[in-house]
Amino acid sequence: MGKLPAFVIAKFVRFVTRLRGGGSAFPGLVLLRLRPAVLRETLESLPRGIVFVTGSNGKSTTTTMITSVLRAHGLTVFSNPAGGNLPQGLASALVGAASLRGRLSADVAVLEVDEAYGGIIADSITPQWVVLTNLQVDQLNRFGEPENVYRMMRDLARRATVGVLVNSADPNLVALGAEIEAAGGRVENIDVSEGALASASHGVVPAPLHAELEASLTSEPVASLLHAEGSQASIALGEAEVSVSLPAPGLHYAVDATLALGVASVLVDGVLAPDVVAQALTDGASVYGRGETIAYRGAKLSLTMMKNLPSLQVNLDAMTDSPSLVWIAVDEGTPDPSWIYDVDLGPVDHVDVISGTKAWQWALFLEHRGIPYGEVIDDTAQALIAVSDLATQRDVVAQAIVNYEQMMVIRRLAGYKELEGTR
Repeated sequence: MGKLPAFVIAKFVRFVTRLRGGGSAFPGLVLLRLRPAVLRETLESLPRGIVFVTGSNGKSTTTTMITSVLRAHGLTVFSNPAGGNLPQGLASALVGAASLRGRLSADVAVLEVDEAYGGIIADSITPQWVVLTNLQVDQLNRFGEPENVYRMMRDLARRATVGVLVNSADPNLVALGAEIEAAGGRVENIDVSEGALASASHGVVPAPLHAELEASLTSEPVASLLHAEGSQASIALGEAEVSVSLPAPGLHYAVDATLALGVASVLVDGVLAPDVVAQALTDGASVYGRGETIAYRGAKLSLTMMKNLPSLQVNLDAMTDSPSLVWIAVDEGTPDPSWIYDVDLGPVDHVDVISGTKAWQWALFLEHRGIPYGEVIDDTAQALIAVSDLATQRDVVAQAIVNYEQMMVIRRLAGYKELEGTR
């Protein structure tokens, strides 16, 4: 089918799906069925090329930060800000950004891609750069052992036509980068100081791989995280030191910001302007569900997403005080929650409400740890009302610890129909 009718149909499908609220990958699926080569046709002609961002955690935040910094330096960026990191998600982002004739006005594409689908996406569009955020213990039901993810990331990194950027605080990625270098590929890296690593109880939580990974990189860091405390970070960029505000407290957000500056430093002509960088990260929108605060019935709820053990752990490490009001909401989107027995709950000394189909597994875990909990409410809508009422009564911000699926439900119930953060 021609581009014009394919995009007209896909845009109509997007309009209909958005009427019901929330984002959807369905328009992208429709576009790919009507025009299978649309991603290659539209994106491979961009003058600054294509950047893939992948890793166990931090993909969405890093992608958003890269986009903010590049736009602040005058580049027009196409991205998938809703975190749709499968082929149909990328195509859905394209449906929203391109004209009816399928024309896209952009200098560069910065795309979050799923680890397992990176190779499939690279079959459609060739990345000039691949950015690797980390390699952590992830969804064992999907990936199995971390060694499998290592191979996926390595195979994707080999597809980059210009270079690879790795987080050298993760020894797994250093080893992966060394493999790419040994094969003649270009590898850049960002560094994290010992002082910054010490700001989080568990550091960057890299996956323990069975193989012996003794390796080093030959390149000097393009950006270095010098200091991280709360929602502030100091990053060395060439001869300059940039102080930036993060979307939420945590070493992981500071590492994401450093990766973003590393990417920008190799894509932007000339030297990055420290004041422009700082303003871009300060003004940049937080990624939905990642440190985002939403409002409902006059109450405020701070959303902390747990996709896996490392993502929950780094967010708990960022907490300095015990939250006054805690809500845990987990459903079948986390099919095997047994990993919670390895988490260090840090300052969380009680839970007020537990909800979702996995609520009783969490209740059992809290019993095991000797941590008191309040109501167990199966229905998410009822739990949201209960938590909001408690937050209003106590005049506090509720800390909601949620998995991805419950986060989406909660945001929709609270009236947040757009994934980019608007209502």
